[in-house]
Amino acid sequence: MIGPKWTAWSAMTLAQEVRSMRVRDVAARLPFVSEQFVGKRLGTMHADGLVTRDDDRRGAPYRLSMLGKSLSPVYRTVSDWSHAYLPLGRMAEAERVEDALRRLHLRHSTAMIQVLDAGGPMRFVHIAEETGLDNSLARQRLLRLQADGLVARTGPRHGDPYVLTDAGQALGAVYASVEHWSDPVAARRTSSTPARVAAATRTHANVQLTADSARTAAALRRSAAAPTALFSHAPQPQPRVSAAVTAQSAPGRGR
Repeated sequence: MIGPKWTAWSAMTLAQEVRSMRVRDVAARLPFVSEQFVGKRLGTMHADGLVTRDDDRRGAPYRLSMLGKSLSPVYRTVSDWSHAYLPLGRMAEAERVEDALRRLHLRHSTAMIQVLDAGGPMRFVHIAEETGLDNSLARQRLLRLQADGLVARTGPRHGDPYVLTDAGQALGAVYASVEHWSDPVAARRTSSTPARVAAATRTHANVQLTADSARTAAALRRSAAAPTALFSHAPQPQPRVSAAVTAQSAPGRGR
């Protein structure tokens, strides 16, 4: 619900203006996005309950719902994590939040982070086995997590184990914040789609910010209460990886 691009920008724009806004008004504050796309994103946010409208007339303005307003502490936590661990320089807060969520929302990314948090240094084959992913998809996700600064290899050689970086290990506060926000969403969806939720809570392998919130909340409830821990088990000590080795092991950021 909160991962798709421009969702945070739109929500934070509505929050800053503290008033109902038509699509063209929101688009005017996001000149780098087409008005048509802003309309589509607000429509999705409306379907998800993040924004509301006074009526269903074409062109009726949008405003944040109570659920959308409650995203404020989530965005603040995500921004704090980004400031502390990502060397991005100066940028708008909405852009920083969007960048952080982009690093986390891909399907299976959280499952990989969870596996590395639980198992400590792990070779590629074991990560793929633990997450239940085929080698091709597991490799794609690891390369993305490396490029995004959340995972690194312990050495420059092919086959060296992977570990979470400091940024990856510090994600506990982010996951806890999303869990706290998503609990009422999960409760609402559980009452309307019990069969789907029951099936979703049987595994942690598909937890991510773009999953339905019931699945996300069920997996994030395994997080420890302390923001320094990612999940409910005792994490394995992660070896420090020198910056020089990380630089050699990380792929380029070009996609």
